[in-house]
Amino acid sequence: MKRIKNIIITFGLALVSVSCVSKLAYKEPELELPETFKYTATADTASVANLEWKKFFSDPMLQNLIEKGIKNNYDLQIALKQVASSQEKLKQAKYLQYPDVGFGVSAQLSKPSKNSMNGQSLNLFLGKSYVEDYNAAFNLSWEADIWGKIKNQQEVSKMQYLQTYEATKAIQTQVVAAIAQGYYNLLMLDKQLQIAQSNLELSNRTLSLTEKLWQSGDTTSLGVQQATAQKQSTELLITQLEQNIAIQENALSILVGENPNKIDRTIEMFDTSLPQDISAGLPAAMVSRRPDVRQQELVLLESNSMVGIAQANMYPSLKITANGGVNSFKIDNWFQIPASLFGSVLGGLTQPIFQKRQLKTDLNVAKIQREKNVLAFRQSVLNAVGEVSDALVSNESLKVQEQKATEQVATLKNGIKSAEMLYKGGMANYLEVITAQGNSLQAELNLASVKRQRLSSIVDLYRALGGGWK
Repeated sequence: MKRIKNIIITFGLALVSVSCVSKLAYKEPELELPETFKYTATADTASVANLEWKKFFSDPMLQNLIEKGIKNNYDLQIALKQVASSQEKLKQAKYLQYPDVGFGVSAQLSKPSKNSMNGQSLNLFLGKSYVEDYNAAFNLSWEADIWGKIKNQQEVSKMQYLQTYEATKAIQTQVVAAIAQGYYNLLMLDKQLQIAQSNLELSNRTLSLTEKLWQSGDTTSLGVQQATAQKQSTELLITQLEQNIAIQENALSILVGENPNKIDRTIEMFDTSLPQDISAGLPAAMVSRRPDVRQQELVLLESNSMVGIAQANMYPSLKITANGGVNSFKIDNWFQIPASLFGSVLGGLTQPIFQKRQLKTDLNVAKIQREKNVLAFRQSVLNAVGEVSDALVSNESLKVQEQKATEQVATLKNGIKSAEMLYKGGMANYLEVITAQGNSLQAELNLASVKRQRLSSIVDLYRALGGGWK
């Protein structure tokens, strides 16, 4: 025991004499962030992304769909399994600093040639032509973490786990936004179908009136044909909208992890409400809140630890091995203690000298990878700022477009009434009535589309700012 103690003390002193670093310092990359987002009036530090999605989306039907999506969406479930897998690797990494211990039992029988020196010696000393060896021993191997290689390996596992966690949050924000977008698109299609059905009634009235005028000789058969074609166009539009509604319902069902089915909705598009006075907050806060940007920064932190591992591989490594147990050349006294006990301890410093430049190459490649990840992190931040800016300008522009489209619909609806009155009085022809109806239909369909785009831009802004994972 005294000898073993001396060996451990000797290598302990060697460890202290050469140890200098444990973890490579991380320097956060400099980011060129604007003080405020473009197209914002004030630099409000609060952000709409801090709202939980249940508070942001107030429609109970939409809330129910989002809850189903978070629970059943397969992309999210796969991401959660990846988190669980990384968590197991993280647990295992905590044990890297401990020694490897194993236990083995072996039995060996050797029979040398009778004409060999070993064979003749066996016959001379043991009186037999073979030799037995029975061994049962514990084996221990431990590497001292002099240069922080093991700590960096643990850090890599931690960063990989956190990446999967942030990736799951990023997928949830995308799923929440996609469900909301699909739901609002469905409401738009419902509204457009309602508009088309109302216009079909107008077309039927126009056709009936035109047929009466033709029968009385006040118009030509061409007028009847044009009115009929107008009605047929509207019927075709209704069929197309019904098809699109069914397809959108199927897409939403799949998104929430269910078989294609009907989607319940009890609210009309123009009755929906989302936060209108939206605060984007500050760009610096958005960087720390967006899961995909956080994930890219964790990739950078992982690559920093990989540089530390590559650097540590170039320095000496201290390894201690030990084994002990019972050994005997006869099975009947194999476990006679203490006579059969044996043990050994071996320690050594190993310095790589020539590895065909492999270690230096690994270090340089790790440094280059870290530089690439710095650029990727900056690019992700720039993309995030761009997405927020796009959503802000779209929201402001669509607010004006919605107002103008509403005014246009009111004007064209009045135009239909005027055209019908003039047509009945013989002061306008059938073409003017059909044109007024067609223009009104397109204007109402466009208003529904603009309204949906406005809702989508608000959802895009919420997601771009990092909202949806709470």
